[in-house]
Amino acid sequence: MAYRGRHRRRKKGRALRASLAGTALALTVAAGLISTSQAASSDNPGALTALGSSSDTDKLQLHENLVDEGTLDTLESGMGGNVGVDAVLKNANHEMRGRADCSATEKAALPVEPDATRVYCWADNDSRTQKWQPQSVTTSGDSDEDGRWGSNRVILSGWTHDGQTGGAQEEDKGLARVAFIDANDPANLKYRWVLLVVPLDGGKNFEAVRSRIGGMVWYQDKLIVTARNGTAGDDALFVFDMNRILRADVTSGAVGKVKDGWSAHGYRYVMPAMGSYSLTGGACDATTNDRVPCFASVSLDRTSTPHSLVANEWFRPDSGKPGRVWRYDYSTASARTGLLATDRLGRVHADEAYKTEAVGLQGVLSHRPSGASEPNWYAGHAPGERGEHGTLWRQNKSAAKAAKCGAEESYACWGRDTESLSYWQETGELWTLTGRAATASGRAHELPGRAADRATAWQPGMVSERVLYAVPLSAVDHSLE
Repeated sequence: MAYRGRHRRRKKGRALRASLAGTALALTVAAGLISTSQAASSDNPGALTALGSSSDTDKLQLHENLVDEGTLDTLESGMGGNVGVDAVLKNANHEMRGRADCSATEKAALPVEPDATRVYCWADNDSRTQKWQPQSVTTSGDSDEDGRWGSNRVILSGWTHDGQTGGAQEEDKGLARVAFIDANDPANLKYRWVLLVVPLDGGKNFEAVRSRIGGMVWYQDKLIVTARNGTAGDDALFVFDMNRILRADVTSGAVGKVKDGWSAHGYRYVMPAMGSYSLTGGACDATTNDRVPCFASVSLDRTSTPHSLVANEWFRPDSGKPGRVWRYDYSTASARTGLLATDRLGRVHADEAYKTEAVGLQGVLSHRPSGASEPNWYAGHAPGERGEHGTLWRQNKSAAKAAKCGAEESYACWGRDTESLSYWQETGELWTLTGRAATASGRAHELPGRAADRATAWQPGMVSERVLYAVPLSAVDHSLE
């Protein structure tokens, strides 16, 4: 079924739990998915180990919390109605640079093997800013099997405000925004920013989402992002309706209802959260792999039945702790487009889970080749120091493989500081992005939560190593050793 931007409404809404829809949304920047200064692992992680016991999968259980439909309607009506993805794209005001116009440092962040076939670099201010960090990607290839939202090809990229940079204002810290990229013309990509918010006071106001967007999936008419939910610090997923994009009519630093209308910290567009998925086990634990996991990244698997959302957790490469990868099924109910499958109590159960010995994972993707009996899991490792390439492992229940490159036949062939993964099924492309900006002297700027034992102050003279790129998944498979 094609999803052409139709507005699907649930007949019956549920109230979002108090930590989401209370007097304010107390979100903090997630500390998960941290890298270290190690190079990509030279040790083959081997096959995945299945986690099939209920004691293992119960720790991955979620609970669905949906905002009341009336609250969302009140906010939408008060702000003049949904403007839609199309309006955001038509008002794109930032141009991306093609490969030929990317800098040497940006090109150096690309994979050694296999070669990236589509390469784009951000507008100058975004490519070098220390205030904002690019961390996730999804596309209209996720939203619909024909690769379009309506008539548009679209790429979304999630960025988080880094509150650690010197001079950061309190009201800026942890803000989350999404770049809506018009990808209709491959030679001329343009984008516009949309701020993520949460409705308050029955839809009479809204507050900014303050969270690290380590992963995101646009499936059908919903956008699911990783988020740190509430003062208890329990990592969760937040859900946004792609048919509820609203326009702010006041330009100011405030967020929410103001005297003369609605303000979004200088941004023209906002997306209000319509719900969340909270971990039923409570606050996540990023120090161990046998408790409630902290979400690091998510992606879509269109080759599973039904389609599914896959996730991973992160541990420091030197911790010696294997991480977990797992999946949740999407609902097949016509009234629940883009939402995860739940039982009668609103619980979401992990359909499949594995332990992987691959370390420092920044992103995960599951894909079952045509005719295969089981999926392959692609796990991206990113080292912490500038100048080091990562490793993209392909694992299944039988083995693990990765490309080798250079005279030493190193596994460090993937991009530098590569973040989440997304597969565009219509084109066969694996999309990802790099997140680093570094000083001209070579010191890398740390992302939020990285190397928490040492602070990173604002550095002048930043150079960009940030690239949005695609590699045919078939080329990844052909490069494996």
